[in-house]
Amino acid sequence: MDRRSFLKNSALGGTAAAATTLAAPAYAQGKRTLRLVTSVPEGFAVFDDAAQYFTDAVNAMSENITIQKNPAGTLVGAFEVFDAVTAGQADLYHSADYYFGGQHPGYYFFTAVPFGGTGQELMNWYLHDGGAELHDELGEIFGLKSFLAGNTGLQPGGWFNKEINSAEDLQGLKFRMPGLGGRALGLTGASVQNVPGGEIYQALSSGSIDGAEWIGPFADERLGLQEVCEFYYTAGFHEPGSALSCAFNRDVFNELDAADQKIVEIAAQATHHWSLAQSYANNAAALERLQSGGTKLMTFPDDVWEAFGKGSQEALDEHMGDELYARIRESFNASLKKSSKWTSVSDDAYRQQRDRVLG
Repeated sequence: MDRRSFLKNSALGGTAAAATTLAAPAYAQGKRTLRLVTSVPEGFAVFDDAAQYFTDAVNAMSENITIQKNPAGTLVGAFEVFDAVTAGQADLYHSADYYFGGQHPGYYFFTAVPFGGTGQELMNWYLHDGGAELHDELGEIFGLKSFLAGNTGLQPGGWFNKEINSAEDLQGLKFRMPGLGGRALGLTGASVQNVPGGEIYQALSSGSIDGAEWIGPFADERLGLQEVCEFYYTAGFHEPGSALSCAFNRDVFNELDAADQKIVEIAAQATHHWSLAQSYANNAAALERLQSGGTKLMTFPDDVWEAFGKGSQEALDEHMGDELYARIRESFNASLKKSSKWTSVSDDAYRQQRDRVLG
């Protein structure tokens, strides 16, 4: 299906139809300036850190282009970056592609899906088992050229203002969770809301939501979520390795020379590895600080995990009528199975023995 046909029948159609041609390129000191829009405010740990790392990497390597980062709310809102880039109001975005699952459900797989892959497993698929090619095929529908450019690692179950002792406690719970994980949680009976990262603290403090997941201890601590919620569930089902993405307006990307296109690709991959390491290097110390400050660390009981599993299967199955979604899911699952088969007898077995021997 070509982009014109798809947009005519999608939620994006109105925005795309109203789009004008790309604004004239901006130049500074002989370099072309590209406008990057993001989905979080300036300084947000992990998420904005990844956007800044990508920006700095490209700017340091390229002799022809300069990326100008515009945090959420400066040029466009947090969830408006997709439309801004497809319409030519901005040149590229840095965000989490599952925010745009309403444009096409295939985008969920390029951030995270419930009971999906870890950060490493996701990149195994993306770089070696066809994921990048499928991301490109998906982006082409909307006139985008996309790259994974960041990863938050496994995300905890989230912050709650009450204990979750059984699946019954999920009924009517007003909880912030985007993506297919949010859809799965909604199928358990929770009332799910998709609140931008910059608004989570206020939503919790005002009582408009009962709980929220964000990224992990390091990022959550900086956001101050420990000030408005008492209970922190440290293992979650919804995002075992959440990727962030950078997507260019495809016409803009095609105007770059081959060297700059390669610089973008390399910068995106470097950002992914740097970002994933940032989370794993900082989460343990942040979790200790949270616990010392009075946060109660919790785990979900088995019947809650079973409810998560049932909801996740239903959520993942809902879009199987879409041919591209079905191909993306099949490819992802095949790669995940292959990776898991190896890590279960290598990394997992090693860590278990290391921790047993060394204590």
